[in-house]
Amino acid sequence: MLHRRHLIAAGIAITGLALSGAAPFNPAWAHHGWGSYDATKTLTLDGVVEKVDPDNPHGELMLKADGKVWQVILSPPARMANRGKAINEIKVGDRVIAVGYASKVHANEMRAERITHNGVTVELR
Repeated sequence: MLHRRHLIAAGIAITGLALSGAAPFNPAWAHHGWGSYDATKTLTLDGVVEKVDPDNPHGELMLKADGKVWQVILSPPARMANRGKAINEIKVGDRVIAVGYASKVHANEMRAERITHNGVTVELR
C-alpha cells in the first residue's frame, strides 16, 4: 500500500522530469495542432530526402531543398498507405515534391498537404 510520502515523492519526481524536458514529457514529443502553420501561403519544396521517420502519430521527412534541410511533417503512416503511398516506399536519396505550409514557429519546418514521389501524388489531409 502506498503511503502519502511515497505519493509525494513520486509527484516530485514526475514534476522534475517534466521540467527537465525528459521524454515522454518533452513538448516536442507531443502531437501538435495545425494552428502553428501559415495556411495563407502555399510552400512547394522540390528536394532530396535525407532522412525518413515513419513513426506515429505522423511521418516526417528531412528534405534538402532550396539550399536548406526542411523538416516535412506528413500525415499518419496508415493514412498515407491508404491513399496510395506507404511511407516505407520513400528512401534516402529519393526526390520528393512536398506542397504545404511553413511553420510560424520553427524555421525550416513545413506541414505537407500533398507529396509527389516516383510519379505518385498523394493528398495527405
